[in-house]
Amino acid sequence: MKIEHQQPERHVLTVTVDNEAGILARIAGMFTARGYNIDSLTVADITENHAVSRITIVTHGPPAVIDQIRHQLDRLVPVHKVVDLTEAGPYVERELALVKVSGTGEKRVEALRVAEIFRARPVDTTTESFIFEITGIPDKIDSFVSLMRELGLVEVGRTGVVGMIRGPKEA
Repeated sequence: MKIEHQQPERHVLTVTVDNEAGILARIAGMFTARGYNIDSLTVADITENHAVSRITIVTHGPPAVIDQIRHQLDRLVPVHKVVDLTEAGPYVERELALVKVSGTGEKRVEALRVAEIFRARPVDTTTESFIFEITGIPDKIDSFVSLMRELGLVEVGRTGVVGMIRGPKEA
């Protein structure tokens, strides 16, 4: 019997759940117990009465593992729906980051120039530092942070990925 080794693929999953204590721990526990890694995790209340939340999980794995993750998430109570945005069709994903850079003179001017190119905007400034806000796909944020390392990067805070299917239909 030949065993095929498939390359891990990046997948963005959205999980709609009842907003109740312990559900996030149960989902994270399911990933941990099976040795799956979570690259990004975001959670937000999505209803006016605070009854339902949307969890966005970015993970990597071969197709068979991703299918297994989806099926195991579907079986958890109180999960309403699991959608793999990666397979659902065209979708938009974004992440937000705050990036603090310290520097004076030429490094300060260069940090502002790079921020302008990346459409990052300063949300706090002192005579020796900036905090930039940047949104975009994770690769864009990674590139911005990498360039800022050379210019005096102090600290980075990232929200994690959120995503939605393009067009009028709901995930």
